[in-house]
Amino acid sequence: MSKLARSKAPPRLAWDQLEAFLAVCRAGTLSEAARLLEVDHSTVLRRVGALEASVATRLFDRLPAGYALTESGSAFAEKLAGVADQIDGAHRHVLGLDEAVSGLIRVTTTDAGIALLTPHIAEFSKLHPGVEIHLTMSNALLNLTQREADVALRGSNKPPENLVGRNVGRVQLALYASKSYLKALGGEPTMDRMRFVGPDDSLAQAPSSTWFAKRVAPSQVALRLDSMAGIVDAVAQGVGAGILLCPLAEPRKELVRLAPPDPALDSQTRLLTHPSLRNVARIRVFTQFMAERLLADPRLAH
Repeated sequence: MSKLARSKAPPRLAWDQLEAFLAVCRAGTLSEAARLLEVDHSTVLRRVGALEASVATRLFDRLPAGYALTESGSAFAEKLAGVADQIDGAHRHVLGLDEAVSGLIRVTTTDAGIALLTPHIAEFSKLHPGVEIHLTMSNALLNLTQREADVALRGSNKPPENLVGRNVGRVQLALYASKSYLKALGGEPTMDRMRFVGPDDSLAQAPSSTWFAKRVAPSQVALRLDSMAGIVDAVAQGVGAGILLCPLAEPRKELVRLAPPDPALDSQTRLLTHPSLRNVARIRVFTQFMAERLLADPRLAH
């Protein structure tokens, strides 16, 4: 075996240790270096100590007034001259590329969410023509962790713990019927006299399903659907009365609200994304924009 083959490879130097070394060179004290790096004093001390152990050389003299480079430390610092600037420059370059608000954003929401989002998406698209939005309607929450979607707008009082986001308002529900249905029914539109349109089993988790199961007898069910927007359409067509999402029902002039919204049925509306995506420029800009618009949207309760 050759002498070269037998020689031990030099130790790998960790960037966080080199960064701590350069910060102390620049600052002169551990406390100031810690402030520059936004870490605590002990972290800088540990990293510098680990670096000195790796190179088996004392790089600083510990003096009452601070840290002073040894001869070996000065030579080492000279060799590292410009490295920090190169890494910072590369970092800024990558961030600069990512700051371009362009690319694809995949959004998932319910049919009610589509009604809430589309007017604001129209405005967003004019401001950011480089962004392409794919909007998927699904009553199931697509997996943001596995990148099935980037952003979700969901009505939920218990959002998934692995997602981040904010509450942008409450969706309210109320009892409605069409003017034509009420005219055909005649007299007082009491619960026992009406037939109803309601959600099917695929919407079992929706607050309207709980209300429907408690208040409506099986003999009163005229139609069940797997779409909240579809239920609104059926009620508007006179199939029966229904407990409807106010943001979908209020714009329909053919509908009459029969009772005020029940606060117990309110559902928090949340704009969600995965933590790994929240600093991606297009996702950050999109979620901030939508949050601002939805927080001011009169169709939601605030």
